[in-house]
Amino acid sequence: MSEPSGTSAGIRAGAHRRRRSVRRALVAVLGTLGLAAAAATVATLPANASAPTPPSGWSQVFLDDFNGSAGSGVNTADWLYDTGTSYPGGAANWGTGEVESMTSSTSNVALDGNGNLLITPRRDASGHWTSGRIETTRTDFQPPAGGKLRVQARIQMPNVTGAAAKGYWPAFWMLGSPFRGNYQNWPGVGELDVMENVQGLNTDWATMHCGTNPGGPCNETSGIGGSTPCAGTTCQAGFHTYAMEWDRSTSPEEIRFYLDGVNFHTVKADQVDATTWANATSHGYFIILNVAMGGGFPGAFGGGPDGGTEPDHPMVVDYVQVLQSSGGGGGTTPPPSGNRDAYSPVQAESYDGQSGVNTESTTDSGGGQDIGSIANGDWALYKGVNFGSTAAKQFYARVASGAAGGVSGLVEVRLDSRTSTPVGSFALANTGGWQSWRTIPANISAVTGTHDVYLTFTSGQPADFVNVNWFDFGH
Repeated sequence: MSEPSGTSAGIRAGAHRRRRSVRRALVAVLGTLGLAAAAATVATLPANASAPTPPSGWSQVFLDDFNGSAGSGVNTADWLYDTGTSYPGGAANWGTGEVESMTSSTSNVALDGNGNLLITPRRDASGHWTSGRIETTRTDFQPPAGGKLRVQARIQMPNVTGAAAKGYWPAFWMLGSPFRGNYQNWPGVGELDVMENVQGLNTDWATMHCGTNPGGPCNETSGIGGSTPCAGTTCQAGFHTYAMEWDRSTSPEEIRFYLDGVNFHTVKADQVDATTWANATSHGYFIILNVAMGGGFPGAFGGGPDGGTEPDHPMVVDYVQVLQSSGGGGGTTPPPSGNRDAYSPVQAESYDGQSGVNTESTTDSGGGQDIGSIANGDWALYKGVNFGSTAAKQFYARVASGAAGGVSGLVEVRLDSRTSTPVGSFALANTGGWQSWRTIPANISAVTGTHDVYLTFTSGQPADFVNVNWFDFGH
């Protein structure tokens, strides 16, 4: 959702996402077969499904199943209501430019009597919007030393799409505990956006915010983010499970984001400097649920609510659950990755982590998908690329560009860290269109052994400049 401290999601989304053209924004609605099976069972569960029993090795540290009588409010032992248009002394409009006023009214925040929480935006006769925003009273959610924390919720986003969804911005997210009562220390204290959505698009965005703003090691005000479509049913048409797993049992420590059990975005401690990571993770977090109307993020995808926006479509939350694993085995482990052959095409959409890119269908030979919406500062990670004992000295990438005249940038190859010195790169400008494909070669420094490969993208301006279908290496 982004920090409510003055340079919030609206502003950070604007800095990075505002450059996405409508063409790029809409590619996020495309589904993928790889997620369909994982989502199928989730989509068929009833609306009031019980929270899952903790698996072996995990213990439950928080649960709200939202059981209660229809029209009642949330349990104020567990939740605080945020009201008005800002925190006391905090930035106006929650720092994001959103236009609604938050209330504690059961018109905006209420149980439905069937085990669900409804957060419902309303519009009065004068055109003024109200909605709801609640946060946990607890601020101590963090993994134990050597262990893991999993925060998850089963949610149906507001069931509204197209022009009627203009301005909708539902979110399930977390802020570092030092923010409560300060409201000026974002993004250094950390923010974890488990789920964000705008404009009724079939897309789940997940982001970590940290460091300094603007820019800094976490690319603020964008943060380190990734996105994926909902499969089986759209994010709006059915329930899906959105989760964050913070893992201190790995080296380096990492934070993983999941949609229906599929890990689609990972942030590792070694992606930023040690001080930045420590400042963002050396404390607990609290959880926030809200539906904003308007602001910078919806503004990046067409604007805030207008006369055609339909009020009264709630975000429906079945449960919020927090689990903890003490380490030493048990719990979810990262999915296997790696074992890629450097000399066979690596499909660009098969990344293990990314920031700023989207997948879309390709018209290139062989079909499938490519990655797009790529501009300065974006990157994609491919783990475990095996170069063998005979050095690779060439890099090849299948790329396309519909960038405007004068817009160009570098496609770079880095090994094992996205901040390492590139081993090679090539420049790219317009190729004749976003699906007009060219295979571009580049010389690289000699590489042997097995490495994590980062494709990084650098340009002197903010516009998108490249799509990537696949890449490989040669001797």
